[in-house]
Amino acid sequence: MTTSLLTLAEALRSSLATGQLQPLHLTQPLDRRDRFLTLLTVYDLHTAPLDVIGDAAKYQGHPAVAELKARLEEEWLAELESEWGAAQQRFDSGDVVEAMKDIAITDRLPAAYRWLAETADWEQVVDFLALEGGPDGGFDDLVAACQIGLSGSAKLELGKNYWDELGQGDPGGVHTVLHDRFVAAAGIPRIPRTDLPVEALERAAIGGLLATNRWLQPEFLGALGLIELQAGPRCRLVLKAFDRLKAPEDAYPFYAEHAQVDPIHGRDWLDKAIVPTVADHPEWGPRILKGAWWRARVNLAFFARMHQELVGELAA
Repeated sequence: MTTSLLTLAEALRSSLATGQLQPLHLTQPLDRRDRFLTLLTVYDLHTAPLDVIGDAAKYQGHPAVAELKARLEEEWLAELESEWGAAQQRFDSGDVVEAMKDIAITDRLPAAYRWLAETADWEQVVDFLALEGGPDGGFDDLVAACQIGLSGSAKLELGKNYWDELGQGDPGGVHTVLHDRFVAAAGIPRIPRTDLPVEALERAAIGGLLATNRWLQPEFLGALGLIELQAGPRCRLVLKAFDRLKAPEDAYPFYAEHAQVDPIHGRDWLDKAIVPTVADHPEWGPRILKGAWWRARVNLAFFARMHQELVGELAA
């Protein structure tokens, strides 16, 4: 990236800070990295805590922001659709549940996690987990957004899932609180977005894409279900690394909770959310699979990059 140029993300942040939103319809991101940094800034207006974004929240629906969001998302969605078009025949079984399981099983234990469990030293574990951010960063808010407009069994299942995210009413058991304890105990650094690799930015942005576009609710349901189906086995490998390296006690509860409950959540998401939804809306089935595959695709790109960065070779 040419550092002398003002990036689109920087231009947007400057406009939001001053309240002088200039039309950005002729402005293009410098590269994919700039695209995702810009979109994440837009998604913050929709989903970030108000004490973080402040007065900028009132520009969430500003025409300049809406135009920019729609244009950058259109380009990104075209890429995702093209890649799904090349992959979907592998998962076109006619049975949504079986196809979801096939997507989840494919590369469920990436080389990066096997390396973490068996080989990485403590510093490498910390570096990896600082970028991984946990299996479900912001998952509680994503589930809350996804349930809007659902009914019946699907609504109940997402409500149950959300309540589990909130520790079933125990403030100390809230998953974000457990994650904060893990971060403090393990000395996990907070990495600014501007220092993240582009694969990590895209992985973070996929949640914002799905949460801020109501028409993508089927894809949203599939993407969140995919997270639940894959998180448990990966968390067990993190715990294996903790055991091998004698991690601090407070590092355990966050990953131990997900290793135990996410396989149950994944099964229930399929049986109680996806199956009844597809029964009522058969046209949602292919789109649910597509959303699951989108999430799997950005995940695997991220894990391959991390394996390359930390191990010095491409993930298998």
